[in-house]
Parts: sequence; structure tokens; C-alpha cells
Amino acid sequence: MKPVRLRGHHLLCVHGFRGMGYSPSFVEKMWEIVARIRDEHDDFPIEVVAALDEACLACPHHGETTCEAGPNSDAHVRSLDGNVIRHLGLEPGNVYWKSELIRRTAERVKPDDLDELCRNCSWLPYGVCKEGIANVRRGNVAQT
Repeated sequence: MKPVRLRGHHLLCVHGFRGMGYSPSFVEKMWEIVARIRDEHDDFPIEVVAALDEACLACPHHGETTCEAGPNSDAHVRSLDGNVIRHLGLEPGNVYWKSELIRRTAERVKPDDLDELCRNCSWLPYGVCKEGIANVRRGNVAQT
């Protein structure tokens, strides 16, 4: 089974995702990924990266290898990736089972941790990410 490629910060985004995004194609791709993450019967391998992933490829701001939304966008999203990867105790480029990543998220990430992990993320003020992490901590992955 080929692993799904997800960048570090998207490991948290999927739990708060509510359909907001950069374009219809990005939203559609995120819903596909989120549906699999939230399906409690579908455990699958995920390659954790600090680079463009499957969701990014549907975003209108992706370049060949970097985020091109703005002059500092790629550095910013890579810093978010690094924050999450370190906080979860992961290694970039390694493959983990979805269930393991959800377990680590539930054990290691509190909603208020997002203030630091996701500093300056444009989606953080909406509050849906913190709600999603709170649900994961309660064991309600399917309801995030």
C-alpha cells in the first residue's frame, strides 16, 4: 500500500478542517484526505514530510517544490511542519500508520499548544483547529 504523503502541519489541520481552503480543488483534496483520517476503520501508512504533500499539489499556490503563496510562505509552512514534527516526536521522511499519528496527537497536543505550534497561521483564529484537537483528545476522531 502506497503511503499518503502529508506535511507535518497538515497532521493537525486534518482534525479541524471544515471546508475552508485556498481553492475548490484544494478543498476537495483536503476532504478526501480528511475523510480517510476520520474513518476509524481505515488505517493506512502516512509518509510525514516537511515539504509539499498531496494536499499542496491541489493548491493554486504550489510551485514545483515550494509554496509560492507569498515571499515568505514556504519558510513559514516549513517552520510549522518542523514545529509539529518535533512536538509529535516524528522524523521527516519516515512512514507511520495513521492510528499511531492519531494516538501521538491525542497524547501530545493540547488545543492551546496550537498557539505556538501554528503561530501566524491564517486559519488559527477561526478556532476550528483547537476544536478538532480537543475532539481527538476525547477520542472522537470521526467527529472532528
